[in-house]
Amino acid sequence: MRAAGILLPVFSLPGEYGIGCFSKEAYDFIDFLKKAGQTYWQILPLGPTSYGDSPYQSFSTFAGNPYFIDLKSLIDQGLLDEKKVRKADLGHMESRIDYAKQYENRFPLLREAFQNFSVNRGDRKNLEKFRKKNEDWVEDYALFMAVKNHFDDVSFTLWPEDIRLRDADAIARYKNLLQEDVSFYIWLQYEFYREWSALKNYAHKQGIRIIGDLPIYVSPDSADVWANPELFRLDEKRRPTGVAGCPPDGFAPEGQLWGNPLYDWDYHEKTGFAWWKKRIAMAATLYDVIRIDHFRGLDEYYAIPADAKNAVDGKWETGPGMKLVRALKPVLRKASAEIIAEDLGFITDTVRKLVSDSGYPNMKVLEFAFDARDTGSASDYMPYNYPHNCVSYTGTHDNETLLGWFLGLDKATAKYVTDFADAHSTNPEKICKSLIRACIASPADTCIIPLQDYMGLDNTARINTPSTLGGNWVWRLRKDRMKKGLASEIRKVTRIYGR
Repeated sequence: MRAAGILLPVFSLPGEYGIGCFSKEAYDFIDFLKKAGQTYWQILPLGPTSYGDSPYQSFSTFAGNPYFIDLKSLIDQGLLDEKKVRKADLGHMESRIDYAKQYENRFPLLREAFQNFSVNRGDRKNLEKFRKKNEDWVEDYALFMAVKNHFDDVSFTLWPEDIRLRDADAIARYKNLLQEDVSFYIWLQYEFYREWSALKNYAHKQGIRIIGDLPIYVSPDSADVWANPELFRLDEKRRPTGVAGCPPDGFAPEGQLWGNPLYDWDYHEKTGFAWWKKRIAMAATLYDVIRIDHFRGLDEYYAIPADAKNAVDGKWETGPGMKLVRALKPVLRKASAEIIAEDLGFITDTVRKLVSDSGYPNMKVLEFAFDARDTGSASDYMPYNYPHNCVSYTGTHDNETLLGWFLGLDKATAKYVTDFADAHSTNPEKICKSLIRACIASPADTCIIPLQDYMGLDNTARINTPSTLGGNWVWRLRKDRMKKGLASEIRKVTRIYGR
């Protein structure tokens, strides 16, 4: 079945309190998707962000981001005073997120809401039910965050040895000492999941399915690594002995040094990939379709010495491949969830075979069709070459917007793109509309277009520039930039090409 969707991160939604969240604006966007004839809303990871604000570096692979809790909902529940919330400086910029102000001024509001919940609410039974249902991860996460706050937010590798190494007496002592904070962090997760579940259910009623993003790796400073060190390649101080990244290519001469700890795949295999099964099962409660980021790392992953300054001296090592894919099949079947394999980058024959053997649809990005520096074969990304079992994109959150990309092309490539688009115009916006049509018209079963591309926005609306610090993950949609009739325009082109 041919279908279409739109990519827009939750944090990019408009709204009153400095960052997109599970507010009325999220429900309004679902209504927009329905009106536009879409089937999917694709979002980025929902985990709590750490330093750098990247959703791909989270304090937990299971937890949700407290920033996405709707403050208006807390006001409506009687947990916060509206006047006090309005006075809080949350960085009320309509088009950019100020994460520092979110951290400094949103958390005191959330703590106040929690205290009022503890004193006034009668639904503590639901909170305790959530806590018991998720105790295998939420207890460790909440204690991790409480201890981190206790030690001024430093990395857990800098904590005192007893709690860093999870000595049983130390665990008991800090649980008692930080009992209130632990309960606060558990309540945050309860409220996050309560609100997200309501939003997801609303999407389903409108015929919209959610595509979510699962980073292949976890952050080195996370509850996952602290609570489950045996899953990773670490030294005796719980520091990675090797880290993940990407080798040098045409876009990054020194490669990409991500810093995530590498998995001990032998250990995972001995357990029947139990942790991965739990992780996928949890993701399936959040999303209808799970996009596994950097899927090629399951075939071969790039291992870099932990003390390296860049990614030049890394080497490829063998991943779990089809062993993991087969282990996850029963979990996905039970949850009625699907997978998208993000196989972008330089792809080898063994990666192609893994994607083919898995049966998962992979990704095709139109912008790559005119530049083989990163992909090795531009023709694979020409829309007329797409197979049915794939997902076509103009670009992803890591790419330039379509208009920004086109405006940056050299003269010869721009001429080639214009001829390909057959736009009968030199107007960049019209050329980009023709390129969107090429994606939608392709044989791909599914087509996802970033909202910025439908809106014709330049690179000021770009979400992320890989291998750069600062200025990423901050773009927000302004309602006044959404022209009237956009939903009808999208619906028309979607229906023309049978989606």
